Amino acid sequence: MKRIIATTAMTLMLSTSAFAAAHTTALSPYTVEQQGDIYASEFIGMRVYAAENDFDSFDTNTMVDAGAEQEWDDIGEINDVILGRDGTVKAVIIGVGGFIGIGEKDVAVQMSSIKMVNEKDDADDFFLVVNTNKESLTDLDAYSRTSMMENEADMAEAREDHAADKPMLDGEREMFMAPDVDRDGFGVAVRDELTTEDLTGARLYGIDDEDIGEINSLIVDDSGQIQRAVLDIGGFLGLGEHQISVTLDELSILRETDGGGFRVFIDASKEQLEAQPEYKG
Repeated sequence: MKRIIATTAMTLMLSTSAFAAAHTTALSPYTVEQQGDIYASEFIGMRVYAAENDFDSFDTNTMVDAGAEQEWDDIGEINDVILGRDGTVKAVIIGVGGFIGIGEKDVAVQMSSIKMVNEKDDADDFFLVVNTNKESLTDLDAYSRTSMMENEADMAEAREDHAADKPMLDGEREMFMAPDVDRDGFGVAVRDELTTEDLTGARLYGIDDEDIGEINSLIVDDSGQIQRAVLDIGGFLGLGEHQISVTLDELSILRETDGGGFRVFIDASKEQLEAQPEYKG
């Protein structure tokens, strides 16, 4: 169960300062929370329950007694949200089956299949419920993230080249491989949901989790999508830092599972990065 607290999933797509600066006249500011608004960061991670035949119909006024979820099947959690270009939520990805993330598979269902059922004694609390049984949902085909799979294949090929001592070059700068990292309390950040506010100032870690610097700034394209990151390497209190620019494909970005801060990793040492040509802006 989660508490309804704030704005819509579109904050994920339109919150970069660079995007706002480039499209000021096209934006319609949303400055005040409204009743029923939900943060996408709160929505992702919520438990989903199967409550077949418990409700003849759903609407925004549907309510249940406290503890009603104990009679339902806990089938998984919201792992991701799929947005259309027009900003509408097209589908949600639910991690079903398994135990503590092991053996889990992702399935996608239309957002209209997910109902929000309020608790009678607390109008600000709600459950996510699907009107089906656990088996029907777990029997669905696994959702395939085509673009992610293609990106992973490209990165695997790049790693092979790197291992064969064939460094990829960006001008005269060596290209680094995004390391495979797994840290307790963190999950892989969804690239399309990152904003400049998320990453600016995030700590940067190199080989053996050495704290080697931070994200100074982000370079975005005309559509507001982050393309490159400017890194501050070494230095002390802002003095003596060496700046370089890298692509996001060279970084592994983890986000705290409670929706908090970020950690950024690169497969390089401080000395390797300080030896790269300096970014001039």
